[in-house]
Amino acid sequence: MIHLFGFLKAFGISEFDAISQPISRSCGLIWLAAFCLFMAAAIAYLNEYDYWWIIGLLAVLVSQFLIIVYWSDAKYGTILNVIILVASILACSSFSFKKAIVDETSRMLTNGETSPAAVISEEMMSDLPDIVQKWLNDSGIVGKETISHVYIEQSAQMLMKPEQTDWYNATAKQYFTVEPPAFNWSVSLQMNPFMYVVGRDKFVDGNGEMIIKLFSLIPVVNAKENEKIDQATLQRYLAEIVWFPSAALSPYITWAPIDDRSVKATMMYKGTEGSGIFHFDEQGSFEKFTAMRYAEIDEKSEPKLWTVTATRSEIRNGVKVPVELSAKWKLDGADWTWLKLKITDIEYGVTKYRK
Repeated sequence: MIHLFGFLKAFGISEFDAISQPISRSCGLIWLAAFCLFMAAAIAYLNEYDYWWIIGLLAVLVSQFLIIVYWSDAKYGTILNVIILVASILACSSFSFKKAIVDETSRMLTNGETSPAAVISEEMMSDLPDIVQKWLNDSGIVGKETISHVYIEQSAQMLMKPEQTDWYNATAKQYFTVEPPAFNWSVSLQMNPFMYVVGRDKFVDGNGEMIIKLFSLIPVVNAKENEKIDQATLQRYLAEIVWFPSAALSPYITWAPIDDRSVKATMMYKGTEGSGIFHFDEQGSFEKFTAMRYAEIDEKSEPKLWTVTATRSEIRNGVKVPVELSAKWKLDGADWTWLKLKITDIEYGVTKYRK
């Protein structure tokens, strides 16, 4: 509105005492341009337009030019421009981070095999251990088509370190393909009203990668091209096939029974290998997954016991899957539960990224 008053003063429509210097009509048009840009940025922001920050940056540039020209009267406007500049930069970094996720997820989904699905039969499961067959029957997947693409929305509560007591709320999206085995998981975590963290885990071509950024801008974790992160993300993929049980038939997974209610699964794909133990109840319902997995990705780190426990299951899309889970690490002999997860939506056959 201050910029609009500068325009009105330039054309003699209204006096604007905050600016004591005279304003020419040509400068008045620049004041009007700044007003229009700020209004356009505000409207775009309120309507969640992805590119509002570009307009915001242009508005700041025009406004700051005017402030320099009329410095003695307008210098304090720089404070507001800095605030808007920071907001625009953060929005730009958030946009870039999201675009990178959209691009890599779209490539992953496009590369996923979409050949005609086979109907799962008892005969197809005959070579699997009894408890795995029992699980697949209990899940309701028998008689249905194999699943090739999966889309999941999640809400979560997370702890960032063992000494933390207050849970952070987070939302996440995850995409899977079964052939080839791959996933892309993105999360947004609100630490407080003024601070947020975004992250992305992915497993593609047998390689894992994990990125965590503060404000979508400042890297906190960037783990990739490392055998430990490759194995850790493969184990995560293996644990999460409970959301699409037909993947138990994957040629990349071998099963070795341990007892009547547990079985060891080993997955090998493009040089990366990992394993874990699936635990079931007497009816064959999934109870938990345990694995020796890397909690940190550095030269001195050693695998720690990682446990994912199902606390509630439901039938979604005709398939029984765990919809509430918790995850914990065994650190220095003590259990640290760091994640409580709820599945808010799960769909099969999703081959395009959803905004």
